[in-house]
Amino acid sequence: MIDGLIGRKVGMTQVFEPDGTVIPVTVITAGPCVIVQLRSKERDRYESAQVGLVEKGAGRTVNKPIRGHFEKAKVPPTRVLREFKLDKGEEVKIGDTVVASIFAPNDQVDIVGVSKGHGFTGVMARHNFSGGAASHGSMFHRAPGSIGASAWPSRVFPGMRGAGRHGGARITVRNLKIVRVDAERNLIAVRGAVPGPAGTYVTIRRTKVAKRTPGPAPAAKAGK
Repeated sequence: MIDGLIGRKVGMTQVFEPDGTVIPVTVITAGPCVIVQLRSKERDRYESAQVGLVEKGAGRTVNKPIRGHFEKAKVPPTRVLREFKLDKGEEVKIGDTVVASIFAPNDQVDIVGVSKGHGFTGVMARHNFSGGAASHGSMFHRAPGSIGASAWPSRVFPGMRGAGRHGGARITVRNLKIVRVDAERNLIAVRGAVPGPAGTYVTIRRTKVAKRTPGPAPAAKAGK
């Protein structure tokens, strides 16, 4: 079985459990995807499958080298390609389709996406600095404050937090629980938030290291 697939974030909503519990979820269009290339240990020293997300109009702006890559696999061009690991002993072939039904409710997944970009921002928005006094005449509202002594060492140490590019980074959210799977419409709902704005591409893969859940408290010994 393929380790995961590619999807697009639809947005956030909430679902209700039979007992009335409200669960915030993120809805993702998971697939359909097609296998474009297979990696082997003999040639590439590792095993994986290159998967592309099937979308309408994806082949309009494909150049000749990329188009040849898809023609060799005899599959339509895709806009996004990702690689996923294969389970041991799993036999797949180029052209196979991967859909949302590879997941089931209560599965745990890791989702990789690009966070929202905020451009160039100050230290209060970028690093959550508290800022100075907001009263009239303080002359110090949203400035970062001291960034180092002037006499010695007369320089700014590497890693000093300051203003700069905010967001637009690759983020992995681990151990998200799948709440709903709609195989007919290729939709899955995962509990919690997913990085990026609505419409962004995300990579959904099975969690390798599941989050530990606390067990029952040890029973107290007699006489203590």
